Amino acid sequence: MSTERFVLAIDLGTSGPKVGLVSTSGIVAEWSFEKVPLILAPGGGVEQDPDDWWQAITTATRTIVQRGSVAIDDIIGVGVTAQWSGTVPVAGTRHLSNALIWMDSRGAPEMIDLNGGPVSVSGYSVSKLFRWIRRTGGAPGHSGKDPIAHILYLKHHQPEVYDGATVFLEPKDYLNLRLTGVAAASHDSITLHWVTDNRNLERVAYDPGLIRLSGIDPAKLPPLRPPGEVLAPLSTEAANDLGLPAGIPVVMGTPDTHSAAIGSGAVSDFQGHLYLGTSSWISCHVPFKKTDLFHGIGALPSAIPGRYLAANEQESAGACLTYLVENLGLRGDNDAGSVYQGLDRAAERIPAGNSGVIFTPWLNGERSPVDDHHLRAGFFNQSLDTTADDLIRSVFEGVAFNARWLLGYVDKFAGRSMPELRAVGGGANSAVWCQIHADVLDRRILQVKEPILTGLRGVTFLAAVELGYLDFDDIPARVEIAGIHEPDPERRQVYDRLYQEYLKLHKANRKIYARLNRVE
Repeated sequence: MSTERFVLAIDLGTSGPKVGLVSTSGIVAEWSFEKVPLILAPGGGVEQDPDDWWQAITTATRTIVQRGSVAIDDIIGVGVTAQWSGTVPVAGTRHLSNALIWMDSRGAPEMIDLNGGPVSVSGYSVSKLFRWIRRTGGAPGHSGKDPIAHILYLKHHQPEVYDGATVFLEPKDYLNLRLTGVAAASHDSITLHWVTDNRNLERVAYDPGLIRLSGIDPAKLPPLRPPGEVLAPLSTEAANDLGLPAGIPVVMGTPDTHSAAIGSGAVSDFQGHLYLGTSSWISCHVPFKKTDLFHGIGALPSAIPGRYLAANEQESAGACLTYLVENLGLRGDNDAGSVYQGLDRAAERIPAGNSGVIFTPWLNGERSPVDDHHLRAGFFNQSLDTTADDLIRSVFEGVAFNARWLLGYVDKFAGRSMPELRAVGGGANSAVWCQIHADVLDRRILQVKEPILTGLRGVTFLAAVELGYLDFDDIPARVEIAGIHEPDPERRQVYDRLYQEYLKLHKANRKIYARLNRVE
């Protein structure tokens, strides 16, 4: 008789949810994915329908449960991780409107008013900035993509939604509400509202002065709970939708940045991981609270008790490959097993930097290491000799150049250079892309096995610790490495030259982007 116990793990990404039955030792017994559409709105709006999320989750859950490889009685918990920096307006136990997700920048004008003041630096009032950084570890971004910007956008432009909402929830916390009927936010998920005092991680709480500064009604903010705590039992209504028995403990869970850190196995301080999904980031746990406001890096509450996570985000990584396929019709090798394998083969045919074409991956602006929602993507230095394969290779390289741009500031933030990074997310399935990152970053890249399932494993490990099946120190041994990619000195020399031109392209064109994309 099996002694394994399993967590129903839910990982809501931008493309849709992955749902898995994952053992407390990190083995994914079953998983399924359901796609969810984006809804684009004028002025930088990017939304999703929470009913689409729930329908996709219930479909995926029933699919994996009905396969029968895991006994229902062996499911000991439910854990959710999800895209971070989104806003769901809720009345009671249901949403009032679509969710404004992390890509939505319509709140940027509200940030000008909120962040500014008579004595300002880089668009921030000095007095406000001091209060935010001292208490929270960061400050609202200018891009309008933080939840505080979403909420203020609704307050000023959709007052019927703002007034009707009883609470505003992050996507992860909204799903927990659907699972249990209980509305709450975790200490990590609430951070990007910039209204909590994070100086003492044992007592993270709302700061009344920051709430007044934000202009948000405090009654519309959810109660706070620790990330690993059990929120409530699975409700009868949700259990019926999912095809599970009611009463299974639902753990608070954590945002995707935090679950990726845990699921990568990089749980010790200064162990880094590189996430390559729709977006990208480079992160590590740190033992201190610190802020690099000018490059979008902050030490924010981690899902691991008593620890901070160096949080940042680059807007577009895998999204650039999707754009190649869906908008430009570039598919690489049509005989490959999948579209992305076809792109891999095309990129592999072209030597490092061979064409001299440079791609800037700012399809949706940028957050780190610059906070500028006006930036846009582009191919530079094309000629009549430039081939489709050249363009594909340049996209792989351009995303890696952007990661190198960020890595320098992450190293400075941590106070040391991380010798290796664990690569996770769907993009880390590509050995070609992992090697390009190794060469561009001049770091050893550890390609985690089944990297697309890292979020499922991460939230499972978090739940397993809370439910008494695991300790955090046990996690690294439960994460398998599929490949190790060492940097090649010759390719690095090529990339050093192109990277310097990459930085110059940003400097030369940022004002043009601002003029072209400013909303009047």
